[in-house]
Amino acid sequence: MMALTWIDGSWIEGNPPILGPMTQSTWLGSLVFDGARRINGKYPDLDLHCERLIKSSERMGLNSPKSAKEILNLCLEGCKKFKIEEDLYIKPMIWAEDGIGIIAPDPDSTRLAVCIFPAPLPEGGMTACLSSFIRPMEKAAPTDAKAASLYANTGRAIREAKAKGFDNCVICDHEGYVAEFTVANLFIVKDNVVYTPKPTGTFLVGITRFRVIKLLLSSKIKVVETKIKPDELLEADEIFCSGNYVKLRKIDKYENKVFGETPIFDTAYNLYWEWMKSI
Repeated sequence: MMALTWIDGSWIEGNPPILGPMTQSTWLGSLVFDGARRINGKYPDLDLHCERLIKSSERMGLNSPKSAKEILNLCLEGCKKFKIEEDLYIKPMIWAEDGIGIIAPDPDSTRLAVCIFPAPLPEGGMTACLSSFIRPMEKAAPTDAKAASLYANTGRAIREAKAKGFDNCVICDHEGYVAEFTVANLFIVKDNVVYTPKPTGTFLVGITRFRVIKLLLSSKIKVVETKIKPDELLEADEIFCSGNYVKLRKIDKYENKVFGETPIFDTAYNLYWEWMKSI
């Protein structure tokens, strides 16, 4: 897979060794990142993803070496080095080289890299189950940041789901309510009303999630943020997810329940792509 990474003023091909064994973030996990896309030559909400990267770095105690606008321009510069028809994943990252007393990241030692690589959108729906793992509480982990350290837990959850024969899984919070999929926000449909987990500080409220909600509301489709019990997923008429990597993707099967027609998901999907063509 061909990738380009910007660091220290240069674009480098492949997978450059830019984090060493003594790098604080390699050792102690303070790296933050964000994920955006170029699809059909469009950059949906790229500016918001760059702004969120800055917010994530601040919440981890890191000083960003560049502004959100400067990072946005770097992302656009790198994307121009690929063929225009290639769908891309855009991943700016910030991390600390040194620590304060080893453990805490030194905010003045931060570095920035922007990694870009081809990544076609996943096609079709997916299957999912309920995970035995849970999301951490906000005072137990940096849940308000897109921090690399959070993905160790979701990695365990996806491995468990795949061992059971599913593509993905639903993770609950510490109170037993539905939080999200491993790397995407969750929506269910019941009687033509869309429900999505109310933000509780245990999961990242996605940029694509916000965009989907806004588009559904503009089309007079009711969207309710609420606490969702796991049993309600089995009673849903539809389940789908939103996230930067997949944008929108429906669930064909949850546990033993197979879903048929998905009119609300189809509407949301079409609304999103129509919006993206217009930007």
